[in-house]
Amino acid sequence: GNFVQRGAPAILDKYSRAKMALNNGVDIVLELPVCYATGSAEYFALGAISLLDKLGIVDCICFGSECGDINMLTQAADLLLKAPQVFDDVLLSYLKEGFTYPAARAKMVEQYLLSSGNPEAYANISSVISEPNNILGLEYIKALKRISSTITPYTIHRQDAHYHEDNLAGVNTDSLIGRSINSATAIRKALSTIGSISELAAIKNSVPEDVFDFLGANYRNIYPISEEDFFRIIKYKLLSENSNSLTSYVDITSDLADRIIKVTDIDNSLVSLTKRVKTKNLTHTRINRSFIHLLLNIREEAFREYIRNGYTFYARVLGLREEASHLLRRITDNSNIPVITKVAKAEEQLSSIGMQMLSEDIFATHVYNHAIQEKYSNSILNEYKHGICIL
Repeated sequence: GNFVQRGAPAILDKYSRAKMALNNGVDIVLELPVCYATGSAEYFALGAISLLDKLGIVDCICFGSECGDINMLTQAADLLLKAPQVFDDVLLSYLKEGFTYPAARAKMVEQYLLSSGNPEAYANISSVISEPNNILGLEYIKALKRISSTITPYTIHRQDAHYHEDNLAGVNTDSLIGRSINSATAIRKALSTIGSISELAAIKNSVPEDVFDFLGANYRNIYPISEEDFFRIIKYKLLSENSNSLTSYVDITSDLADRIIKVTDIDNSLVSLTKRVKTKNLTHTRINRSFIHLLLNIREEAFREYIRNGYTFYARVLGLREEASHLLRRITDNSNIPVITKVAKAEEQLSSIGMQMLSEDIFATHVYNHAIQEKYSNSILNEYKHGICIL
């Protein structure tokens, strides 16, 4: 969708990205509901896997990972799923010491494996759970097991650029002569910091040709969009809340709410505000996700209701290749959730809880579109008028 798991708006709107995917061989593009798209790795994975499982036609998933070893990821996922109750107490103790959640979990696993007299397993698993793509990958596997899905997971080894690498420094490979492998982080940074359209050439070898052409044609017309484009709205929301009301939003604990409220002289940028709120046991991403949930009115009570009632309630189609229309028919025939192709008719297809979830997606897109309009004076069709992308 238009807001993503790292706790930020997408640099480019969801329909433009759907078109890019279709132009490069993807048959069908579905939207992950915004409450999961902006969730932690665990809930991002549960939302995605639940959606794919309910389509009734998916037999496997594939994701990138630093280790490239599905057996190792599965072993780590099994360990975390079957962890004894004492794990929670150990995890909490590390969090109280100031570790971030990922670091605390890694320490917890280290303590358990070393105490169990299995140093070989420790050497393998401790390295797996410390890398970002590995973490999301094992959450996909955990989600498959949690909902008893028959979908088979596969993984592809991440090459060259690290997930967090923010400089364009890709290397040519035998399989991609003349091309560079760079992280999405580095590409987004380049798109956000270039001073003129001529500087787009810096990413030319890092993206498909049609993507480069699209980016050139639409630069400073509909993108780049950043978290700072929403700061004024977030600032208004913060000024209208108190420490008690803030805890009604997903990911905002009472401790975090108190820290936010204490920043009475609110900064003039979201980046500086996040730095002031941050503590050593809270990652920037966690804080950013909290602000996005506040911005989009994603409430803890509604989120828990979604989880209790089966996670996902519809399959929202964003794009489709015309020659793959048979996939849409197969999904319609086999899915146990409604397939949404026209938002205007969704109310006829959805239960009240499904409509509540879809309303969050619609609102998120309208907020995003407003930022485009404010920044570039370019109107975007709203969700009720924008049809699916068909190529």
